[in-house]
Amino acid sequence: MDGYAAAGDLLKVCGHPVRLQILEVLLRDGEACVCHLESHLGQRQAAISQHLARLRQAGLVVDRRDGWNIFYSVTDPSIQRVVTAARRTASQVAQLGGDRLAFDLAGRREANTCPCPRCEKPDPGRASRKQSRPSARAE
Repeated sequence: MDGYAAAGDLLKVCGHPVRLQILEVLLRDGEACVCHLESHLGQRQAAISQHLARLRQAGLVVDRRDGWNIFYSVTDPSIQRVVTAARRTASQVAQLGGDRLAFDLAGRREANTCPCPRCEKPDPGRASRKQSRPSARAE
């Protein structure tokens, strides 16, 4: 296989801003379910699922089922170097043009909106609140 073609394919897959954000969250958190990514990125579940499918097809992420939840993680942590290089290069190019880029995943997170077992903290009153909480899918 042509190495340039393989490298080009990798860059194409990583070339979407949401996919870069997904990779950053997975690299930072180790693994995440779609609802976790949804709450961190402010994207709809359907969009995140499509991006995860593309990342999975490219061999960059794998999934693991745990009950009703599917957790995603990166296959090779060396993808961090690609993400870091993309951020660094984009920032340097922007600075040459007098601009400054912001890469802030933490500012996108909606507090306590991920209902997965990994994110929800045990709370004795949770069952009654959970029934009254509107579904995120109802939007």
